[in-house]
Amino acid sequence: MAKANLTMETLAKERLNPPFDLHAMAVANHGSETRLQFKRRVMLELERNNAFFNDDFYDLTEHELRERTFIKIGSIVNWLQNEPLDVFRQRLEVISVADPGFWTRFGVHLGLFTNCVRSGSTSGQFAYWVNKGMLSCRNFYGCFGMTEICHGSNVQGIETTATFDEDTDEFIIHTPHLGATKWWIGGAAHSATHCAVFARLIVKGKDYGTKTFVVPLRNVDTYDTLPGVTIGDIGMKMGRNGIDNGYIQFTYVRVPRAYMLMRHCQVTREGQVFEPPMQQLAYGALLTGRVMMAVDSGNIGKKAITIAGRYAAVRRQFKSDPNQEYETVLLDYPIHQRRLMPLLAQAVAFQYTGQQLTHMLNSTTEALDALEPGDPKLEEVLELLKSTHASSSGLKAFCTWATLSAIEVCRQSLGGHGYSAYTGLAPLYNDFAVHCTWEGDNTILALQLGRALMSAYEEAKQGKHQGEALSYLNNIDQVLGARCGSEEELDTLEGIEAGWLTASAHFVKVASDEFERLIQAGHTREQAAEKCSQLRFVAASVHTSGFIFRQFRAAVNEHKDGSDGVKKTMATLAKLYGLWQMEEKSGFLLRSGWLKPEQFDYVSRRVTELCAEVRSFAIPLIDSFEYSDFVINSPFGRYDGNIYQEYFNMVRRNNPVLKPHPYFERLIKPLISRRVPEPEDATELMGLDDDIEEIQAEAKEALENARK
Repeated sequence: MAKANLTMETLAKERLNPPFDLHAMAVANHGSETRLQFKRRVMLELERNNAFFNDDFYDLTEHELRERTFIKIGSIVNWLQNEPLDVFRQRLEVISVADPGFWTRFGVHLGLFTNCVRSGSTSGQFAYWVNKGMLSCRNFYGCFGMTEICHGSNVQGIETTATFDEDTDEFIIHTPHLGATKWWIGGAAHSATHCAVFARLIVKGKDYGTKTFVVPLRNVDTYDTLPGVTIGDIGMKMGRNGIDNGYIQFTYVRVPRAYMLMRHCQVTREGQVFEPPMQQLAYGALLTGRVMMAVDSGNIGKKAITIAGRYAAVRRQFKSDPNQEYETVLLDYPIHQRRLMPLLAQAVAFQYTGQQLTHMLNSTTEALDALEPGDPKLEEVLELLKSTHASSSGLKAFCTWATLSAIEVCRQSLGGHGYSAYTGLAPLYNDFAVHCTWEGDNTILALQLGRALMSAYEEAKQGKHQGEALSYLNNIDQVLGARCGSEEELDTLEGIEAGWLTASAHFVKVASDEFERLIQAGHTREQAAEKCSQLRFVAASVHTSGFIFRQFRAAVNEHKDGSDGVKKTMATLAKLYGLWQMEEKSGFLLRSGWLKPEQFDYVSRRVTELCAEVRSFAIPLIDSFEYSDFVINSPFGRYDGNIYQEYFNMVRRNNPVLKPHPYFERLIKPLISRRVPEPEDATELMGLDDDIEEIQAEAKEALENARK
């Protein structure tokens, strides 16, 4: 049987008799029938839109990628102007899987810049910028000027200045030295007309810390930079080269006082400053990006496992049984199941966690938008903001780390082919890696969550009730005393959750107790926090794994029992994710006392069994993710399994054999055609005449020795 027919037939057999209704599973994965149908429509619209042509995606240069990306921006604004914003964001979520670079380049304007202005402006200011064309990209394209070459995560350490000039009622935006140069600014190099600049507010010689200012960058007719604005390109990056990241320096650039975002901090004409009750109110814009990266982790994880899973279901290597007709498919090897099936469960776990986190973000945004000066609900809103900030920080960190690792595991699972760009996985890794460092370095965000967990622990000790995410702190003594009673308990979702609650509580308490010990020893709070940073990190890590599992289990519980098999399948996946994470972090479960050393062997054995069970329905489950071949854009992840033919076609199409040699005349011909003195006789050149007798003698001697 031809290889193409065999691979297609093999993948088709994988889809026979799944233990669940495929459509019902697809609806569950997308949250509703409406969202599923909208996704299908978006994928079809993209595939038929010439602006989103992607057949040559992996062979484009940096400049070609940037140009192609902006062509897409010109196309997408038509939908932006005609769709509700929440619907348009669903569209971008689909596009983010097809083209992460485009999603980021447009997302900087719509997500970071626009959300920053929205959350920081008064109603009058926001209306002004909307009237200027901010939402429609008409005479307007924004970038987000927070990061500097010497400062990233430490926003309060930013050194760009905004000095108030009372005589002219203006702010003077200035880059005082090289270290304050705005750096990594997406959209700055070629696109942006305006920038949301984070700068230190200086009024009457007093430094009021970092605030945000809208600063025009370019003349919208000529695209020349405005006086005092210097912009450059930071060049090639590890990935996402469709984004024109640049640097910006300001040399005494003047903007009207009204260009400072004054919802939370106001500066009057006379130079009076009214600061916000809490600085957290000013950084609501950062929440959206962090939530979207957690959501993106689930989506990109699904893309990676779609490619690796479908390939593993048709790729054959060696024979498990010498009597079998064909070689064994990779997915039938237990070790390959161990590599990929936990990642399949993880992608689904991240999906449900992303849905819950999005709900938290929407609730927080609505509460912030409704907040007015002197509002009696201020404390309640601040608590909601703190909770969303802590959760999004931890999930952004640990979900993006896990997904980056998953992409690399998937890439390596393709063997030698995994090194080809055409698999889609190597570029996907490079594109996704930035999630681990931008909008907050992951380690810093994990430590922020760790600090929030310790604060919540102290509040709980004082009788303050904690919300659902930290409810295990409300009865911590009982949770800490819990132990795994049997292997049967380990095989239930309730038992697995109990283990994560105990481990989470244990390490929050350990970090908090060490913090208090350091305070008693005479350290300042900041010194103590830094000295116990590793314990804060561990507490954040264990808490986040438990939080993700609990979101997965909640989704299982919310799904109705029925004949479609969805709930049972989801429960199996949740069990695999929870136990696999216990295996990965077994040291923490053992140290918490909940898991006994002798029980760990059962955890490991059960994970192997669950991997084999999930393998039996892996391909139908991957199908339920509903990503078209166009969006996956990898011959190795094709729905029909015709992998080798399509891989060969893609290589030939993008590297035509009759294409003129790119450097023969310039480099190769001068080398191989250079003139050197040559002997007339090739035998003489090789020196064979002198060696033949010696060679014959050695051969004769060797033969005689062999006979003896």
